[in-house]
Amino acid sequence: MPMKRISWPSIWAILALALASLPSTASAQEADSAPVTILRAAHLLDVREGVLLDDVAVVIEGGEIRSVTPAGELPPGAEVIDLGDVTLLPGLIDAHTHLLHQYRRENGNDDANRILEIVEMSGADRALLGASIAREMVEAGFTTVRDLGNSGTSNDVALRDAIAQGWVIGPRMYVSTRALAPIGGQFGTIEEVALPLVEREYVQIEGPEEAREAVRRAIYDGADWIKVIVNSGPMILAPEEMEAIVDEAHRAGVRVAAHATKGDGPAMIAARAGVDTIEHGYTISDDVLKVMKDNGITLVPTDSETAEHHQARIRRAMAAGVPIAIGSDLYYKVEGQTRGEEAAQIYPRYVTAGMSNLEVVRSATLVPGQLLDPRGRIGAVEPGAWADIIAVRGNPLEDIGALERVEFVMKDGAVIVNRMSASSPSAAGGTAVD
Repeated sequence: MPMKRISWPSIWAILALALASLPSTASAQEADSAPVTILRAAHLLDVREGVLLDDVAVVIEGGEIRSVTPAGELPPGAEVIDLGDVTLLPGLIDAHTHLLHQYRRENGNDDANRILEIVEMSGADRALLGASIAREMVEAGFTTVRDLGNSGTSNDVALRDAIAQGWVIGPRMYVSTRALAPIGGQFGTIEEVALPLVEREYVQIEGPEEAREAVRRAIYDGADWIKVIVNSGPMILAPEEMEAIVDEAHRAGVRVAAHATKGDGPAMIAARAGVDTIEHGYTISDDVLKVMKDNGITLVPTDSETAEHHQARIRRAMAAGVPIAIGSDLYYKVEGQTRGEEAAQIYPRYVTAGMSNLEVVRSATLVPGQLLDPRGRIGAVEPGAWADIIAVRGNPLEDIGALERVEFVMKDGAVIVNRMSASSPSAAGGTAVD
């Protein structure tokens, strides 16, 4: 069959049609540019400076904060969400969570619940439980969490990645996979036949080389942090094991969180080894606090009660200049409350312990934000930070209970919760600035 010839005019016509179908340079740039959203509110708490700003607008583009300006200076063409008489502040950060972990008091004590959870729940069950609790947390205003173990083998990594992919709704997660621990994990003394159960929740350490190998494995499995159980029952990691863990993790650029309770010995082992945070530290001494201050270690108290000795160590830590990042460490089911609602109720305990309202807010935002992201993208409402923002009724500087009255939640520039739209005529979404 003879080839059909195409004349040059026909070729030019085809090329012209193809070029006409392409977007112009201007329209291509418009397509590539992210939409601009403006949050407007009566007040904004600048947690870094410790001041309340009035009648402000936060300009957001591409999930990041572009600027914080007076509400009268709005860029044209943006969508405005006017929240009215509320206070904006950074999304809350819970520095010690267990989202894939839920006990029930009717099942008995921690050991009984721990065995039931490991035996009865598959990895998929744990991840789905975590997805449910993650949503409860973010809807209560927690846009970031550091999740420290008790999640099975890498199920926390799966949940973290699912949230990052947008498959499920939840806070930004920093995870640790299985905790490194002495023989027996946190089970205490158990029969040797049951040790395989321990391995589903903990990596048991015997000697510095096993410690290094466990760190490398955790990082390979996707850990953002290394969680170490320094002591459990009579078992305590040796100083050389702790030093090997910290050295191996820090060589890889990964930080270390150390669970240390019951006496000063475990906390001092962790502090001298140079961990990045000490969890709990209920009976921590001034000697340990000095080492923590010298080594730049943050205390993560997880106080579930207002016992005087717990409160006293908060005051001593503040006096020693040790940074405090608040964590909830919740894992028992409370009927009638979500995990997020329960977590938001912990803050008044720290005011009772002697912290000012501003110090508590900073320990729930700025301090853990710097700990988790040294680049400063979380924990503050300021240019260059991710747009993780909440709105509360009231002024947290006067009433710390305002942190329990979250009306609006934004994470990465996306609105997760807007209770104002149903309750306030001044709250709007979609108003354009001319």
